[in-house]
Amino acid sequence: MTGQTTLRIYLEGSMLRTARDGTFPFMAVLEKAVHAAGWRVEWHQSDPAARASAPDSDGYALFHAEAPTHDRALTFRRAYHYPFWQIEPAQQRWRFHVARSPFDADRINPQQARDFADRLRQRVIPGAPPTRDGPILIALQGHIRRCRSFQTTSPVEMVEQVARIGRPTVATLHPKESYDARDMAALQAVAARHPNLRLGGDTMALLRDCPFVVTQNSAVAFDGFLLGKPAVLFAQIDFHHIALNMADDAQALEKAETHRPDFDRYLFWFLQEKAINATLPDAGARILTAMRRGGWPI
Repeated sequence: MTGQTTLRIYLEGSMLRTARDGTFPFMAVLEKAVHAAGWRVEWHQSDPAARASAPDSDGYALFHAEAPTHDRALTFRRAYHYPFWQIEPAQQRWRFHVARSPFDADRINPQQARDFADRLRQRVIPGAPPTRDGPILIALQGHIRRCRSFQTTSPVEMVEQVARIGRPTVATLHPKESYDARDMAALQAVAARHPNLRLGGDTMALLRDCPFVVTQNSAVAFDGFLLGKPAVLFAQIDFHHIALNMADDAQALEKAETHRPDFDRYLFWFLQEKAINATLPDAGARILTAMRRGGWPI
């Protein structure tokens, strides 16, 4: 067919290979939905040269977890766990549609939510029943000595504030981040001032038995919701609705111990209602809805 609108999808590594051979389920559903709407799809390797030239190409562009390069581009990324995805006009999760949407727990069937959350727990974080007998867990990410625009304090200052509580606390490092000598010296200085603070450990093992999670905006806090763990955030993120946030409440750390939101109904709302479940029959329709919300005339 001539005159078709072209959607160029920029992927990397195994994502590109599986999309091309039809074994990437989300991309397969997306391609089918786009074709049904009269558009055609092209698969492209994502690299600096491709991103730089994308604005000069006609049609529309979709990037994986990268910032859109022009006003006809969107980005997509996993909503923390398969098979859930989000398609958005911005790369930053705190600017996602779900982040700006109100959460109303009373509207969601509690048993349906519990069944959904139980299946998700069993699949992604199986193990012994969680307790609250362990130390407070601080999940660190990168740039730990900087306070960026979306953060309340620097991560090092966050660690200091939690350590001042006086309770046993463990701050774990992100396995994919690089920490230089000055980063480690800053953390060790905090630990020297607070003997209740320990650095390093198995984050997921600590998550199971911690009383609550403290982080800037790590996905560890979202996993903690599966185990009924309250979260205190020091930055913006899309799953903020049932967390305590230092930007909103200076007493958030003191309140965390007794904070008991409806975790299961929130997980159902966030994943099953607000994300795109690639396994459901309405996945294609939700993909097109997200694209239209992003400004595409599809």
